[in-house]
Amino acid sequence: MKDELILLDCWASSYGMRVKIALAEKGLEYECREENFQDKSPLLLQSNPIHKTIPVLVHNGKAICESLIIVSYIDEVWRDKSPLLPSDPYEKSQALFWADYIDKKIYSIGKRIWRGKAGEDQEIAKKEFIECLKRLEGELGNKPYFGGENFGFVDVALVPFTCWFYTYETRGNFSIEAECPKLVSWAKRCVAEKQSAAKALPHPHTIYKYALDLLRED
Repeated sequence: MKDELILLDCWASSYGMRVKIALAEKGLEYECREENFQDKSPLLLQSNPIHKTIPVLVHNGKAICESLIIVSYIDEVWRDKSPLLPSDPYEKSQALFWADYIDKKIYSIGKRIWRGKAGEDQEIAKKEFIECLKRLEGELGNKPYFGGENFGFVDVALVPFTCWFYTYETRGNFSIEAECPKLVSWAKRCVAEKQSAAKALPHPHTIYKYALDLLRED
């Protein structure tokens, strides 16, 4: 029996992009349903009654919520295809640590940059953001991917946010590449070498237009 996979998503969500990349890495077919945040579907409300947010993966009628949990689930269920998490318990713990670090830092700090107005808080946010990226750059080191020679869990966790970099830079008037050249090279490598990432990530200018539209609605 073929697995039924439905992804409840928003095209501009970095969290949803993670799931798309993981599904593509496993070569899985799925139906993607775009959610309207002003009029959430009954399936979303039923599948994620606690947070009522995307992404949600519905696998054969069972809902899995929260992007990192979904990616981990996909990796475990289809472990024989392009594993994303290391099998070694220690290495796995480190991958989970850095993915959690990304979850706790990137979105919240980045939002303060692109939604904020020029001023003290935006300057503080820019400094915090670069410090965060520099820590990640240190973890990457000289490896092609966070997973070493292979594209892995931390790469999946972080690369979707890179399509928002142009928005952060334009709104914040700074250059991420000037501060973190290794990390930007890694991001370019992911898109150039991994079809899963290239197809899941919208063009940065499209994201920027989306961000401006949100700002106009405020």
